[in-house]
Amino acid sequence: MKVILTQDVKSQGKKDDVIEVNDGYARNFLFPRGLAIEATKTNINELQNRQASANYKAEQELKKAQEQGAAIDGKTFTIYQKTGSGNKIFGSVTSKEVAEAIKKATGFDIDKKKITLSETIKTLGDYSAQIKLHANVHVSINITIAQKDQ
Repeated sequence: MKVILTQDVKSQGKKDDVIEVNDGYARNFLFPRGLAIEATKTNINELQNRQASANYKAEQELKKAQEQGAAIDGKTFTIYQKTGSGNKIFGSVTSKEVAEAIKKATGFDIDKKKITLSETIKTLGDYSAQIKLHANVHVSINITIAQKDQ
């Protein structure tokens, strides 16, 4: 009997796999536990539609990430901070402030967890950061830390 797995089943397959199993195994184990459904034409068609939809969404996310990456790659963003003696800033600049500066300048809402600073920013000057927008899209930006007028 052909079944479509609704969850990962050890030694059988992963979710959404179409596999061939014994009738008794399917009726007595897989179906009652909700681990599989029968592979009818309707169910196979639904599975193909779900997979096509997931592929389309993945393509759209990649396209969006590439557009954002092209717009911000290599650009310089300025962050103004209060300073003390020796051009040291109070505290440090984090990826959260970098994300806010990017959003203010471009309107792109980038998650702070996707931003990797090359070093800890505690003084005025120029720095670089890497942004991972997608698994296949990485861009680098420049950050300028300037003194805030007091």
